[in-house]
Amino acid sequence: MHDEVDPLTLAAPFDVSADLLLQTLMEVSADGLAVVDSQGRFVVVNDAAARILGLPAAGLTGRTAPFPVHEEGDRPFAESLPTSWWGPDGRCRDLEYRKKPLGEAGYAVWFSDVTGARRQQERLTAITRAASSVADAGSLHATLDAVAREIVLTANIAAVQILAVDNPADELRVLGMAGFGDVTDFTERLAACRRRGAKVHFFDAFLGRRPVVVPHRKAAIMADPRWAPLHEFMDRPDWDGFVAMPLVVRGRPVGVINTYYLPGEDPGAGSLAFLETMADHAAVAIDTAALLSQARSRAQQDERRRLARDLHDSVVQQLFSMRMQAKALRAQLDSAVPDAAAMYDGAEELAELSDSALADLRRLVFELRPLDLSEHGLVDAVRAHAASVESRTGLAVRVRALAGLELGYGIDIQEDLYRIVQEALHNVVKHAHAACVDIRFALVEGGGDAPLDAGVPADGLFLEGLYVEVSDDGSGADPAADAAADRSPHLGLVSMRERAERWGGQLIAGPRPGTGWRVAVTLPAAWYASGAEEGRSDE
Repeated sequence: MHDEVDPLTLAAPFDVSADLLLQTLMEVSADGLAVVDSQGRFVVVNDAAARILGLPAAGLTGRTAPFPVHEEGDRPFAESLPTSWWGPDGRCRDLEYRKKPLGEAGYAVWFSDVTGARRQQERLTAITRAASSVADAGSLHATLDAVAREIVLTANIAAVQILAVDNPADELRVLGMAGFGDVTDFTERLAACRRRGAKVHFFDAFLGRRPVVVPHRKAAIMADPRWAPLHEFMDRPDWDGFVAMPLVVRGRPVGVINTYYLPGEDPGAGSLAFLETMADHAAVAIDTAALLSQARSRAQQDERRRLARDLHDSVVQQLFSMRMQAKALRAQLDSAVPDAAAMYDGAEELAELSDSALADLRRLVFELRPLDLSEHGLVDAVRAHAASVESRTGLAVRVRALAGLELGYGIDIQEDLYRIVQEALHNVVKHAHAACVDIRFALVEGGGDAPLDAGVPADGLFLEGLYVEVSDDGSGADPAADAAADRSPHLGLVSMRERAERWGGQLIAGPRPGTGWRVAVTLPAAWYASGAEEGRSDE
């Protein structure tokens, strides 16, 4: 085995003293170097250490260092450890350090400031978490705009575009952009360049599903007249090299991230690995938004089919009866001796049928376009629907909500909640044989008890947020079981559960203790409210 050699002995062949070599190394090091005594106090620091810690070397000497010196056991010098330092400006700096014993003299410590990198990693973690939970097209654009901005914050990238590509022959969609300023007609200008025959390298990345790196790309674009429609746009940021990273999910390309590197900055392996990670999260976000859109489309188709069945079962049948009654009246008028009493009864029945058909048409129109949620809100829309159900069926429907409750949810989420309540009421009318229904809007604290004493998930916890419940005093029959007995498929509960889960919520349906049935949905918090439970309960 070779004896361990002190690196400072390497100074001998160059005729440089160990003290001079040590002093020079400390001065030229960009990282903090310090000697800490056995009590954990600074003895010597280099200029970089003073700059990182925000105090002059003289001000640090004798101060307690942020590096523990009495740890159990000796750690390898190569292992970096975290610590923090509160500077004179009152700001906390995150540090990473390594230390090595110097015998009775204390410890030699190497350290660096990782505050910026750690904060950026926290931001990127939050963005990627948002990308994995993107809910719709609006949040997709917001998320990928944020991703683009964070990529630009890295030290060597001037501008970024995140593009969705369905087919290279079709028009592109810009989902995120940073570093170029406000350019609303980028896709139109790019299309004009393509028609002129400009070489678009990011399509190679998309089709080949691999990154494409093009050095000195800006100079080539600015010298090429085929790129003239985009010259003003491309000349704004100060950039040179170009990288196109494909967005691939489940083996299918869905777009690209175009990155424009600052002059003198070549995309190395670390930078490409970073872009690949961001591309993976962006691809998942795009795919998630597409799947949610498909689910919403299926839900809308199911809704149309249900409304078509309702039209056939109510209005169409009533119109058919009205037609038959009108023919009977005409036959009476054509007869030699019209029966006045029969004609009067027929006219009365015709009027009743027309009133019933009109009421059903109004109900169906309201279901197609409920009370304007953006203007009046979910609770008022539910109250209007409850009043319609009461007048049509005689069922007593009570709506309870917090006074001043204001939902922070978007219109799409509110509409899905409305449809859940609507479907639950429809099931009560059709299956429950109930006299009364309660619709309740409540707030649930994270980790707290459920608003009611049954139907709680196995872990006993509800998500923090809004709780909406529809309960009745009926037979407690399962709508799905009733539908199976009728040999007809029942998709209502499935549809309600899908609507809740689409927004990260959960839905529970089942019999109430004693009698009746309950449907309860909980969504994550996006609300704020004031006041106590409202006195007006529509009793």
